[in-house]
Amino acid sequence: MIRTTRPQIELQHLHRVFADTHAVNDVSFTVEAGEVFGYIGPNGAGKTTSMRILATLDEPSSGDARVDGFSVVDDPDRVRRRLGFMPDYFGTYQNVSVREYLDFFARAYGLRGNERTRALNYVMDFTNLDTLSHKPIAGLSKGMKQRLCLGRTMIHDPSVLVLDEPAAGLDPRARIELREMIARLADAGKAVLISSHILTELAEICDRVGILEQGRLLAVGTVEEISAQAQVCGLVRLRLLRDAESTTHWLAAREDVFDLKREGDLVTFSHAGDRDSEAALLRAIVEAGFPVIEFGARRRSLEDVFLHVTEGRVQ
Repeated sequence: MIRTTRPQIELQHLHRVFADTHAVNDVSFTVEAGEVFGYIGPNGAGKTTSMRILATLDEPSSGDARVDGFSVVDDPDRVRRRLGFMPDYFGTYQNVSVREYLDFFARAYGLRGNERTRALNYVMDFTNLDTLSHKPIAGLSKGMKQRLCLGRTMIHDPSVLVLDEPAAGLDPRARIELREMIARLADAGKAVLISSHILTELAEICDRVGILEQGRLLAVGTVEEISAQAQVCGLVRLRLLRDAESTTHWLAAREDVFDLKREGDLVTFSHAGDRDSEAALLRAIVEAGFPVIEFGARRRSLEDVFLHVTEGRVQ
């Protein structure tokens, strides 16, 4: 991950109120250059509202958001030059080709002459749309249309990309290819803020995540950091050569072991702690004289953490 002296995205005590609904409630976090930040939460949590504020399509009720140091309130024009926003739904012009569509947005961003030609060629090559340049948009698949929207989003070479549910409705191959493109953008130094309901994919590509519910940011960090903060236990599978019952009683006396279950020589349980503490637990079991023949620890997934941190509330 590429780091600069200042965050590329910064939300500062952001609030957005609609009548009686506090859609975004005191949200603060940062995203660095080269970082992919996953923004997750149930429908109605406030993700899209805060993304629209970042994209200068809405204004905060209070607080501020900054892109590359520029305020969305005080410097919206500078923000737009530095940010590309990919909404969960985008309109297309059915009677134009792929290249004509991208060319229209390149012109809208003020690209002229050779600069526009280079931008078009780069974006079409990056999204693998170059072989479809003359194809009407109406004839594109869902996956190709998502590539086209991503191309439109990055046509002016922004330093920040805000992607709202970019993988929605895509088949498995298209999702994998989109994930690879996002990783390449981060490798190129772009700061990427992405929301998705496909948490397993976010866990694979995101450096950090923020969990939002009812407009409030409940947790920010890596999955491991949030697991530790929320005291989300890991799952341990322990198989013994003999003395499984004695081992179970020994484990039951420990304060960091929960939900013990035994089936024959197999013992499973939840363990509160990080990787180092898991290694220490295994060492303690062996030193206690129990004949371990299998020890496997699985950290909780992003889905596990999300379900533990949130309560399923909507507004």
